[in-house]
Amino acid sequence: MQAVRAAALLVILAYSCGAAAQDSNPEKLFQDAMQAQQRGEYALAVGKYQHLIRLYPRMTAARANLGITLVSLGRFEEAIEQYRAALAQVPGNRDLRLNLGLAYYKKGDYSKAAGEFNSLHEAEPGNVRIATLLGNCYLPLGRDAEAISLLMPFEKANPDNLDLAWALGSALIRSGRAEEGLERVEKVAQQGRSAEAYALAADAYMRLSLFDRARSNLDEAMRLNPHLPGLHTLNGTIMDYAGDQEGAALEFQKALAANPNDFEAELRLASVLHSQRKLDDAKLHLNRALEIDPSSHLAHYELARIERAQGQLEAAVRDLEKAAQDDPDWLPPHVELVALYYRLNRSEDGAREKKIVDRLSAEEQERRSKSGIIAPTLPSH
Repeated sequence: MQAVRAAALLVILAYSCGAAAQDSNPEKLFQDAMQAQQRGEYALAVGKYQHLIRLYPRMTAARANLGITLVSLGRFEEAIEQYRAALAQVPGNRDLRLNLGLAYYKKGDYSKAAGEFNSLHEAEPGNVRIATLLGNCYLPLGRDAEAISLLMPFEKANPDNLDLAWALGSALIRSGRAEEGLERVEKVAQQGRSAEAYALAADAYMRLSLFDRARSNLDEAMRLNPHLPGLHTLNGTIMDYAGDQEGAALEFQKALAANPNDFEAELRLASVLHSQRKLDDAKLHLNRALEIDPSSHLAHYELARIERAQGQLEAAVRDLEKAAQDDPDWLPPHVELVALYYRLNRSEDGAREKKIVDRLSAEEQERRSKSGIIAPTLPSH
């Protein structure tokens, strides 16, 4: 349990003497509050700290401990308020800045958490814990390259730091360096018995089309924590790739029962239903996916394919144009648009789109040539 140091000797004398009743004992009040906090009686501790602060507004240690206790209750905004009030009394205090950053992080405000941790990192550039916390903030912000650059120098001197390995491995996987990232994430999974790490490894292996390894890692994740969010979606995806569409559909439905806002489950269930020619049902799930994430170019593309199959060509064009607009270098919507423009007698649009397809195809071929990837030869019919 996080507790304030033997600042129980306390910043206790830093209070306004005239603010309290003369028979109050600030040290005893503080000890009573801290004991309730240590017993896990957080609501009681909050009340005691608040009473103490009303009597002694400048008792910084009470504000600091109140912040910690409020975080334990998930009352992050109130905790942040207390940390800021404490910092106004002792500006620049390192421990308070760290706890403020942690409160922002647990609240999910990664940008503000990163600001606090970055200031601490600049003051202590060799502190691996602060660097790791900052790296973990960069991940949900999509700043993977910065996380890698920040964390990589710490790795050699901290080979057994699983928090560091997790943050660095996650950033490497997300940035396309899957094999490097998997080495670190699987280390966390095996040594830390981490369901989250096994699940991330399973997802990465699936994206590499290494389905046996994906399955073995997923099985470990489910054994360690069968209620971990996202496991049903991941299981359904692996089953779909293995050709078990019925089983995949059931898994996606389980995922949506647990979390109706699971965008990935909605999208993948729609894909399965489309393959089964259940177009109306697939369309319902794609529309729901777009309610969750209106900007998804993939959902717009999949919806357009269904609309085209149902003869709703104008609607299909609108969704394809949205997909192409949101991801201009993604080839499939441009290919579909060429055919639909010509089918709708929009020859100028079709010719313009054909030039885009030719350019993107040439760029793709050049990338394959440079990477040494040999494009498969399609059978002729």
